[in-house]
Amino acid sequence: MKMTLRIIDISSSLLGLLLLWPVILLLIVIGYFDTGAPLFRQVRVGRNERPFVLVKLRTMKVHTPSVASHQVDTQLITSYGRFLRRTKLDELPQLWNVLKGEMSLVGPRPNLPVQEELIRERRERGVYDVRPGITGLAQLSGIDMSTPSKLAQTDAKMIATLTTGRYFHYIFQTITGKGAGDASYRRLGD
Repeated sequence: MKMTLRIIDISSSLLGLLLLWPVILLLIVIGYFDTGAPLFRQVRVGRNERPFVLVKLRTMKVHTPSVASHQVDTQLITSYGRFLRRTKLDELPQLWNVLKGEMSLVGPRPNLPVQEELIRERRERGVYDVRPGITGLAQLSGIDMSTPSKLAQTDAKMIATLTTGRYFHYIFQTITGKGAGDASYRRLGD
């Protein structure tokens, strides 16, 4: 099944990038006028605990500290960033991470290298045996990185029960607006 899901990841991310490049380009141009630096790059922990650079559309002011989203003051999120987060369009550049094999469409959200408690919890449960994802059970359930043990348990549960059907179900739920992913998304007040 892992090979099947990887084939789906590759074909879906390639198709998504080919079809959505005009939208992504437009969002980048608008983001340039919003912050002057529309793309956000951050080192995250990937499969087998290997670091990689995650790419997203910037939703916060340029000099925001590089910490987990639940630790950031929501006042640092720009108006345009609120729109991107609410619509989940800020995630579109991660299709490149999926195509490169650093991520999957569905999997545990990749954490920062400094989140030691979460790394320990995930390591104990084998969460790093799979590629991190853009969406997954924890995001759809409103569980974020502020509760490391609960998040790692939910990630492990998703990994153990992931089927092709559930993979598509998680994607469908994300596209239709279920889940917020992290505390800063839920605190936006929208």
